[in-house]
Amino acid sequence: MKTGSFRGFKTVIEDPGILVITFNQPDKLNGMTSPMKRDLIETLAQAQMDDGVRILVFTGTGRAFSAGDDITANQDPNRGAEGLVPDIPMGWGGSKNRALGIYNGLRLLSQSLNLAVRHLDKLTIAAINGYAIQAGMSLALSCDFRIAATDAKIGSGTLRFGYLPDEGGHYLLVQHMGVGRTMDFLMRNRIVSGEEALELGLVHEVVDAEDLMERAMDLARELANGPQVAMRLLKHSIYNAAEMAFPQALNDIATKTAVSDQQADAEEGVMAWREKRTAKFNKWLE
Repeated sequence: MKTGSFRGFKTVIEDPGILVITFNQPDKLNGMTSPMKRDLIETLAQAQMDDGVRILVFTGTGRAFSAGDDITANQDPNRGAEGLVPDIPMGWGGSKNRALGIYNGLRLLSQSLNLAVRHLDKLTIAAINGYAIQAGMSLALSCDFRIAATDAKIGSGTLRFGYLPDEGGHYLLVQHMGVGRTMDFLMRNRIVSGEEALELGLVHEVVDAEDLMERAMDLARELANGPQVAMRLLKHSIYNAAEMAFPQALNDIATKTAVSDQQADAEEGVMAWREKRTAKFNKWLE
């Protein structure tokens, strides 16, 4: 896949197959633009299709992971960077009908970005280094694992502007902490620290800011060395189980087991157990 600097972020692949996506506009608190979202969606598509990528890590530079949509972006939406895909206007700028323009922009860009993260077979980690607000919060919640720095600030805050969490934050918050807590969180415009986010179930771990990327990369390497086929299938079965009845969830994982049990990793796992040694998975990726 193509790596480098794009509109609002840069990418690099670290061993063993860890794609690190770093939002690199600290002067904008890593606010998101329409071109940036399109490039991110294309990056995720390339990562999905590239066997060299096993795990994805998202993080930001400066004081923010991402403070949401950049409402000043019309000054320089491309930010002087190369685009992975041609840009299209977002919101009412892309339609003669303002309402339809907003509707299309949300469905095809803002919401599609979070769907693209969630639909990846490959596991994702959000290393939340500062403000993760609105779209930034939703992207982090779309990831499979979240590690926050102690000085992280996580919330939606859309009601401060009379807006809605239209990129999917309401659904993701309900999924992670339930209806009651989500009602309190959104209606009261709460923005919580890393420790509070841990108590609410929004993140898995909290570490000192200086240790954030080291911990995220340690987790990424642990996950990257696991049996990738089985882990990717299990990821989707877990999310499916959250929305399926028990019989349907059983059928879903039985279907996936018919695939995973036929993989070389399954044979290696059993053999390693019998020989009392650590399994060496993913020979198919070498």
